[in-house]
Amino acid sequence: MSFLRILEMLGVAVFAISGALAAGRKSLDLVGVVVTATVTAIGGGTLRDVLLDRHPVFWIGDTTYLWVIFAAALLTVVYSRRWSPPERGLAVADALGLALFTISGAQVAQSAGLGGVVVVIMGTLTGVAGGVIRDVLTAEIPMVMRRGPIYATASVVGASLYLLLEMALPRNVAALAGMAAIAALRLAAILWKLTVPVFTLGDGHDGARR
Repeated sequence: MSFLRILEMLGVAVFAISGALAAGRKSLDLVGVVVTATVTAIGGGTLRDVLLDRHPVFWIGDTTYLWVIFAAALLTVVYSRRWSPPERGLAVADALGLALFTISGAQVAQSAGLGGVVVVIMGTLTGVAGGVIRDVLTAEIPMVMRRGPIYATASVVGASLYLLLEMALPRNVAALAGMAAIAALRLAAILWKLTVPVFTLGDGHDGARR
């Protein structure tokens, strides 16, 4: 198994864990836990493949993804019954998963011969859409839309950097640089509370009056 393959499965497992934990916070049953973990882990890639008309969708062509998700979800349930999840460690792993999924999604779009803007959008979608679906299923405002540390912006920056560097560097080197940028920006955002500017209507705006 290649190093990138190992990283990809690790990213799937981490996203599945985040989905399982979100389900646990809402006190969902075991089926709800597995469903939430699954859509979190494969939702972004599935949406990407559907939009790009790729056949078969990646997890249908390789069911290893599903077994990794199921195992990660069930182990999370067992672990969480006895110990508290290591939030800091999960944040680091989530940043790495976001980085890997974003660049792999960008490469899929690039292989389809799409333009730079679409490549960046598809990469970002692959990285964050699963979390959006997770938040919708658990009745939360999606992370990418609420005020908090930079998330989707990190994907946009990393995918854009990947495209720029690939013009002058080997593809694998550009990919690693893009992933490093995403992970570093996401971790820095968590550590130093970096956010994008927030749009707020003042009290004097008619739509804000109550």
